[in-house]
Amino acid sequence: MIYAVASGKGGTGKTTTCSSLAAVWDRPVTLVDLDVEEPNLHLFLKPDLSDIEKAYIEVPEADEDKCTSCGLCRDICQFKAITVMAGTLLVFPEMCHGCGGCLAVCPEGALSPGKRELGEICRGTADGHAFVMGRLRVGEAMSPPLMRRIRKEFPELGKGGDILIDAPPGVSCPAIAAVTDADCIVLVTEPTPFGFHDFKLAWEAFKPLNKPMGAVINRADLGDTAVLEFCKANRIPVWAEIPYSREIAEAYSRGEVVSKAIAPLKETFADLRGNMRAAAEKEVANA
Repeated sequence: MIYAVASGKGGTGKTTTCSSLAAVWDRPVTLVDLDVEEPNLHLFLKPDLSDIEKAYIEVPEADEDKCTSCGLCRDICQFKAITVMAGTLLVFPEMCHGCGGCLAVCPEGALSPGKRELGEICRGTADGHAFVMGRLRVGEAMSPPLMRRIRKEFPELGKGGDILIDAPPGVSCPAIAAVTDADCIVLVTEPTPFGFHDFKLAWEAFKPLNKPMGAVINRADLGDTAVLEFCKANRIPVWAEIPYSREIAEAYSRGEVVSKAIAPLKETFADLRGNMRAAAEKEVANA
């Protein structure tokens, strides 16, 4: 099974939840940080990284001597990453999305496959579990291609057990890409106006995927009841409530996994794990 821990906005406790789930996961699991723009699951889990691989996207390289300025490459590129100006072929690699269309239509062979570095894929182990993390290159604008590189490994990783994903926050393309393969989505929020606003956006964004979803309310004894009322009205199960406490905040500030640092929370996250599994297995059974 693949489980994704997501949130409508950053700072709600998504990675705290994911790292705490990792600590109570009682069967083989691969822990995947797909928040490639700002990965920080490793700060909690402190994995032993044994393999760091550069990841690239294919971009065109031009041979101006072969170019006849026909413009077919310019016409097919939706992202203006290649053009012909005053008879000169110009390529803008940072704007290329790597579709390969320009290479396919060039009748002169004036374009050949090159590459642009996307970032790194780091692999290792954490607490006996496999660990994979994407880390986007500073200055790289597109995170989905790097995420796709990691997601391609899911079929193989899944042979070794479950996959637990720390997804990027928000509701844009990276967030959707991170939960697309999941059998179950955990939405982490907090009972504040900001948390509630972005929780609704996330639920609306992920609902069309028709995957089982449940909520985790962090700092549950703050704010108001708007999140709970929304969950009740839309039949979103609340799988866990994490209290607001100085003890949790101090453990977090030290980079500790809170389900390890604070004994009562171990049961909270074990119950969350059970709720996630039950939802995912019910969905598979009904498929």
